[in-house]
Amino acid sequence: MSNSLFDIAGKTVLITGSSRGIGLTLARGFAESGAAVILNGRDGDALARTKQELRDEGFQCAAYPFDVTNEKEVISGIERILQESGDIDVLVNNAGMSRRGPLEEISEEDWQAVIDLNLTATWRVSKHVVKRMIERKSGKIINIASLMSFAARPGTGPYVASKGGVSLLTKAMTVEWAPHNIQANAIAPGYFVTDLNRHLAEDPDFDKWVRMRTPAGRWGDLNELKGLAIFLASSASNFISGQTIYVDGGWTSNL
Repeated sequence: MSNSLFDIAGKTVLITGSSRGIGLTLARGFAESGAAVILNGRDGDALARTKQELRDEGFQCAAYPFDVTNEKEVISGIERILQESGDIDVLVNNAGMSRRGPLEEISEEDWQAVIDLNLTATWRVSKHVVKRMIERKSGKIINIASLMSFAARPGTGPYVASKGGVSLLTKAMTVEWAPHNIQANAIAPGYFVTDLNRHLAEDPDFDKWVRMRTPAGRWGDLNELKGLAIFLASSASNFISGQTIYVDGGWTSNL
């Protein structure tokens, strides 16, 4: 088998929500593999710092701050990218958030905020990127789903609904866009330590629960998401579409 199957050198990859966490890890992984990375986020200052950090490491990257929940900003942001950085070969829809609370008490404002960023923005950005992919008859879309695309925990209702939607939206993208040689798949991380959930990892009871519930007996390392992302961005995955792939240390296999 030729290693060229997994070669993504020279491809342009747009990653939403990539100034930190999973998005930044994936950005670094793509850059390490020779891709031209385009960072995105709402916080222009944070994005500029991340861009400089990657450039200091010797990687090729650009940064385009825009709010993926605002369609006008998405349209203008994508237009700028196409004009200044060229065609987008791979789109990674990573931007996301969570607001917690009992399902019967959570406010509609919080519900809508989570659904709009996690689910609607995944469709919104894809909608404006895929048009050029359709013209070119080539493209890869990678959506970031979650372990909670599969199962729920109390207090996570909006997040569960949004990530379940991302998994099925990925299938909808496939039946619409696979005829144009565009593959859409989702990566569903299990329990990985990030800045947003570090407090949970530092909670002895929650940490113990995760380790006991996960057959691998540990939390995931964010770097362990890079390989799958590179595979899904490469020609090695050209006949794989509509799949949600769990990277969870065996969590979804354990009763």
